[in-house]
Amino acid sequence: MKAIRRFTVRPVLPEPLRPLSDLARNLRWSWHAGTRDLFRSVDPERWAAAGGDPMRLLGSVPTERLSELAGDRDFLDRLAAVADDLDTYMTGDRWYQRQSGRLPAAVAYFSPEFGITAALPQYSGGLGILAGDHLKAASDLGAPLIGVGLLYRHGYFRQSLSRDGWQQEHYPVLDPHELPLDQLKESDGTPAQITLALPGDRSLRARIWIAQVGRIPLLLLDSDIEENDLIERGVTDRLYGGGSEHRLLQEMLLGIGGVRAVRTYCGLTGHAAPEVFHTNEGHAGFLGLERMAELRAEGLDFDAALEAVRAGTVFTTHTPVPAGIDRFDRELVARHFGPHAELPDLEVDRILRLGMETYPGGEPNLFNMAVMGLRLAQRANGVSLLHGQVSREMFAGLWPGFDPEEVPITSVTNGVHAPTWVAPEVYRLGARQIGTQRAEEALSIGDSDRWDSVADIPDQDIWELRRSLRELLVLEVRERLRASWRQRGAGTAELGWIDGVLDPDVLTIGFARRVPSYKRLTLMLRDRDRLMDLLLHPDRPVQIVVAGKAHPADDGGKRLIQELVRFTDDPRVRHRIVFLPDYGMAMAQKLYPGCDIWLNNPLRPLEACGTSGMKAALNGGLNLSVLDGWWDEWFQPDFGWSIPTADGAGTDPDRRDDIEAAALYDLLEQRVTRTFYERGRSGLPDRWIEMVRRTLSLLGPKVLAGRMVREYVERLYTPAAHAHRAMNADAARELAEWKAVVRGAWHGVTVDHVETSVASATAELGSTLALRVRVGLGSLRPEDVEVQAVAGRVDEEDRITDAATVPLKPVGSPGAGGEWVYEGPLSLDRTGPFGYTVRVLPSHRLLASGAELGLVAVPPEDVAEAAGLLMR
Repeated sequence: MKAIRRFTVRPVLPEPLRPLSDLARNLRWSWHAGTRDLFRSVDPERWAAAGGDPMRLLGSVPTERLSELAGDRDFLDRLAAVADDLDTYMTGDRWYQRQSGRLPAAVAYFSPEFGITAALPQYSGGLGILAGDHLKAASDLGAPLIGVGLLYRHGYFRQSLSRDGWQQEHYPVLDPHELPLDQLKESDGTPAQITLALPGDRSLRARIWIAQVGRIPLLLLDSDIEENDLIERGVTDRLYGGGSEHRLLQEMLLGIGGVRAVRTYCGLTGHAAPEVFHTNEGHAGFLGLERMAELRAEGLDFDAALEAVRAGTVFTTHTPVPAGIDRFDRELVARHFGPHAELPDLEVDRILRLGMETYPGGEPNLFNMAVMGLRLAQRANGVSLLHGQVSREMFAGLWPGFDPEEVPITSVTNGVHAPTWVAPEVYRLGARQIGTQRAEEALSIGDSDRWDSVADIPDQDIWELRRSLRELLVLEVRERLRASWRQRGAGTAELGWIDGVLDPDVLTIGFARRVPSYKRLTLMLRDRDRLMDLLLHPDRPVQIVVAGKAHPADDGGKRLIQELVRFTDDPRVRHRIVFLPDYGMAMAQKLYPGCDIWLNNPLRPLEACGTSGMKAALNGGLNLSVLDGWWDEWFQPDFGWSIPTADGAGTDPDRRDDIEAAALYDLLEQRVTRTFYERGRSGLPDRWIEMVRRTLSLLGPKVLAGRMVREYVERLYTPAAHAHRAMNADAARELAEWKAVVRGAWHGVTVDHVETSVASATAELGSTLALRVRVGLGSLRPEDVEVQAVAGRVDEEDRITDAATVPLKPVGSPGAGGEWVYEGPLSLDRTGPFGYTVRVLPSHRLLASGAELGLVAVPPEDVAEAAGLLMR
């Protein structure tokens, strides 16, 4: 029979055990081994059955066991110590509090998904895991972030396989009362709500749940409440589900509703109001519109409000392809804003202009969330050096007249939260070497001194650690594989072969990630005979563990999974290669440490960062990867191997896959397996162990989320906070009015004449040119512009590369026609083909970049030719 109503019955803990509730509701337990050990000791069997979730554990422990623990002095002492440790963690000064300068009072961090722990399944893949690691690292550093997201009642989806290997999706209902969440309540005890206006006099209401992530509150908005109609209740049903209007409503709730939730939370709790708003991908871009509407209510016009919002906004793009960006039909967006919908004080046509693709090659009728995000943020970044370069090229149309390398999008390479992803066995080895406190600091903050101590760990200890991790993975794989085959309809009598799957002494390769086509799940199958030879080699075999989910609407990705599963089902190789369904955080935490090699073979340069290999590296795994994302930036032969690519524009896709698959097989056959199985005098694989050691000591400090968050604080959050403080109402009006004047007058800005002190086509290294430039400023003043010389090496087509800019100074008074003369020296500091040009840019003290307006004036062709721009 089915229940007509459902309740969540919470356990009543004896008074001495009350701190267990606080420990369970702060998600720091998900990365703090001492807290997890405490909960495990409550009831080891129930802890395992609860999947390591303290909330589920406490809901299942019998009253008799709780009473027993309440009288257990040893347990109560441990409980007090862990509770005191959490209190110290929450209240003591950390890295952020020890910095000098005026850092942001608070930062609001918006993301459509957050991967904190498997006990709170609100993530689909890398973006969510990155967001979760960002919050956890910020907590460890003491950075005052407020996370903002949505609470999806069905999460993403659970994955299983049919008998023929086709992906099946399941959407279990999540009850927030059974999750580690608390409702935000008004002072009278009623649930706090935010409301959005919808077309047709409808409303979208949402309650606010709080997940406490260490020191960081994560606000999650939930529309599945009785006050909403059926359609509105379903807005927060599934992550990345539904059609265009459904997605638009999700993103309006995340952005607009998220700002309102932050304001409500700060008002009720006294938390400092954010000075910086960080938009993690374009999904939350509407947050800027809500903040503009707040400023309109305070008397600023649209343009001034835009400048004030931009000053304190950081936008991070995670996609290297336009197809990965949410785009909505212009009319759909227009219908949801204006007098009869949301944000009635903002002109709809001005809102639309923020997201329209008004550049060559853009779609004029589509509203682009990333474009809006960039226009609403004064600071933007990609998530690796290579991805920053790709992003500058992809969005260059927003800054016409500038070379891609000058587009104001920087990069902060992602990192991973080591306390979450480092296996307990690895941590214990490090703590034994340098002490518990230093080991914790090495993982959360990181510096080379702490990580250098890896050099002193004996080879035997490293090799025994790696084998024990491999053995744990073998047991985990067999258990999961048996469960998967039962879901596929197999009987127990058919599954005896699973006891022989994988071998703890065989080189183990891991490949686990989402399954879009560009990640090339099946590249390893390109030559099945060679793959079989590798798997079944009599002396140097390999074994491969594969996992990953395709988007429910991506039949192409599902076909790739099915193709791989059918290969893994082959009785000849099924003991050497497995596919594990339902990839998630719980599986990943076992998979990364147990793999000797982490394989990554995307189509370059379509991997924005790709952090899974970082997690493997922190556990002593070596990377075998295409030079893409973070690997392109930090690869050294010490850390692993790079797969050669054939990414020329003219390469046929099938031919490219053949070439790169052959390169992968060659590396495995000739270098990887030989290094793993080759033994030195000690009977150990000396070269392999040395690579593991160098991976940990040299790569370890780089891949930390602590390093990443420190970079965000220093390079983006703090400058944004300073800009926000400087952009008061008067400054915002001044900047908006100045921009309007400059845009209106820019047609009158010209470079009329360029001359230099060197007449010949050659010059000596170290000599200096004297430049003299005559420019017309029209109605603008010299203080409105900066005249620059741009110089550097030139390529075969006379394009300046590796350019340096030198500001020129006005001399004298304007001429009869209003033209000005600018002069300055240009040092010749490099040999070979050298060139220069001059340009005029807008200049104002409140601009973050000279490219911000996308305006530039350069010499016309006849002036350029007369100036003798090139010297060879």
